[in-house]
Amino acid sequence: QVQLVESGGGSVQAGGALRLSCRNSENPKGTSAMGWFRQAPGKEREFVAFMSASGQYTLYGDSVKGRFTISRGSAMNTLDLEMRYLTPEDTAVYYCVGGNRFGLTYLERTTTYTYWGQGTQVTVSS
Repeated sequence: QVQLVESGGGSVQAGGALRLSCRNSENPKGTSAMGWFRQAPGKEREFVAFMSASGQYTLYGDSVKGRFTISRGSAMNTLDLEMRYLTPEDTAVYYCVGGNRFGLTYLERTTTYTYWGQGTQVTVSS
């Protein structure tokens, strides 16, 4: 069974940076297409970023473009999210996702993804 495990959340002041990491147990010797969503209190889940299995295609949500960077982690089948210039509006639970059903379409929809991690909290104080 596929398991996605996030790490790296925490608290930071506005303007700071954090790095999240996600490990995918499905294919420990390879790479899979994976991404990130987030959910702030009282709000719907929001698409953050996606990277294809080859790493050649990436997509970012409008609110994080230019500040967040998605990349492969140092270990096989891991995915990192480097977050810079954080603001209180970035406060949310961040979820790693995998198993996109439709290739490179509908990537910003929550229903596209089969697998979800349990989430990691990111809190940005002003």
